[in-house]
Amino acid sequence: MLVSVYTQGVKGSIGVNYGTEADNLPPPSKVARFLLDSTVIRRVRVFDADREKLRAFAGTGIAITITIPNDQIPHLTNLTFAQEWVKDILLPHTHATNIVRILVGNEVLSTVNKLLISNLVPAMQTLHDALTGESLDGDIKISTPHSLGILSNSSPPSMGKFRQGYDAYILKPLLNFLKATNSPFVINPYPFFASSDDNLDYALFRPTLGVVDENTNLTYTNMLDGQLDAVFSAIKRLGFTDINIVIGETGWPSRGDIGQTGVDLESAAEYNRKLIQHVTSGIGTPLMPNTTFETYIFALFNEDLKPGPTCERNFGLFDPNLTPVYDVGILKPVANAAKRIQHGVSDTSNCMKNNRRDNTVPLQSLKHCSMRSGRKLSLTGGVLVPLPPRAAT
Repeated sequence: MLVSVYTQGVKGSIGVNYGTEADNLPPPSKVARFLLDSTVIRRVRVFDADREKLRAFAGTGIAITITIPNDQIPHLTNLTFAQEWVKDILLPHTHATNIVRILVGNEVLSTVNKLLISNLVPAMQTLHDALTGESLDGDIKISTPHSLGILSNSSPPSMGKFRQGYDAYILKPLLNFLKATNSPFVINPYPFFASSDDNLDYALFRPTLGVVDENTNLTYTNMLDGQLDAVFSAIKRLGFTDINIVIGETGWPSRGDIGQTGVDLESAAEYNRKLIQHVTSGIGTPLMPNTTFETYIFALFNEDLKPGPTCERNFGLFDPNLTPVYDVGILKPVANAAKRIQHGVSDTSNCMKNNRRDNTVPLQSLKHCSMRSGRKLSLTGGVLVPLPPRAAT
């Protein structure tokens, strides 16, 4: 039932971030076929412009957003370099692969690298000129994603403001470029990173009393709306009201380090499931009502080589073997049933394997393994043992 409810809205506006910082992922051709045949996802963002990935999505119709690494930004200010990049990277694939957007860099303003920051907008403009030369500017749009760190103020949302220095000298020219080329402003809001014991329900779209913006008297029922409206207010403060906002990344980890608030399978599933419902509902936010947001969930896979705390490696919707970590309603009905069965067997096996290695099983593990495998388990001599099916009476 979950899949049938989401399918209509997910196809148009929900995408995934396909990262590859792992040593156990399937080849891009298998990933592309899986997304096409087994899910309703029709938008994918990749963090590079890898030829193998672009070939893998050829003929699928899936809308691809590619990313140019930060270190290439200074080179892109040279028109000859930009033209060669378009000819070498884009042109061999545009006839078969549905490339719709190029992101120049990733959260560049957060790097505090003056060379990258000063060259960002010129690089975007030069790349656009190169696309125009090949008559691709109508089909492929250019933008750049930002973290919420570009804001100096985000509360209340109506008082959202960009950091001083970046606002007039970087972001205003950027917004002029986006408006002129009909391209979106891409933001990466993560309620997870702003969550705590005190506001976890608010971050997870759970019922609360809400937060009132005293300047507008508007009530916010979830943290994501507040973050998006703070960005909207900052953009409006610079004189722009007609630029679409795209959610480039957002997600919730299913596993973390001891003591992290709300880091578990249930919370991750709840956030992403309610996220999909919310951004595809057309309700919008208090300052952007009646709006549907193009949104890219982070991430497609758990990535075992990502640095940092445990949670950074566990944002994935799927394990590397293409079984869902949890269900958010993006599997097609037939695939959903098959993956549930496969995932149950896999999880039971993993629970049993981990148990044999540790030789101890906390009560929480027993509950977790039972829930994910769909089979009742019991402790026998400190070992998890699946109970046989109850005989018919």
